[in-house]
Amino acid sequence: MRRSVAYARRFLRDMVPQAHPLLDDLVTVGSETVCNAITHTDSGDGGRVTVTLLAGRGAYRLEVSDDGAGGRRPHLKAETLAEGGRGLRVVEALAESWGFRTDGPRTVVWAEFRVCENSSGNPDRGLSRASMRLMPAAFEGGNR
Repeated sequence: MRRSVAYARRFLRDMVPQAHPLLDDLVTVGSETVCNAITHTDSGDGGRVTVTLLAGRGAYRLEVSDDGAGGRRPHLKAETLAEGGRGLRVVEALAESWGFRTDGPRTVVWAEFRVCENSSGNPDRGLSRASMRLMPAAFEGGNR
């Protein structure tokens, strides 16, 4: 399952243009949320993690779905000097907004990113100016 983090990174790098200003933030947030899904949910015990990237004019929405955690849901941990427990703080710092929703026993963590308009008039350097809707792409990894 640990390979799923590397697969998710590769998926995001393949989906977002290399020179895009949000690429590193998307990859970092994707890594953190997939790692959390593997570490804290049934996805890490032979289950699945699904990474979805929705892209549209000036916006990206990253979603990571897990197999559920017995009713436990994602939350920010109190600041400590511990080495771990900072993943959602990283997500909060890099994404414009984030949250989660339930899907039966599964949890879907989402993070949204916006791009400011650049000098060429294209608000999103990697996407068509004609695209007004978010377009989905997904990667699913796991042992099942």
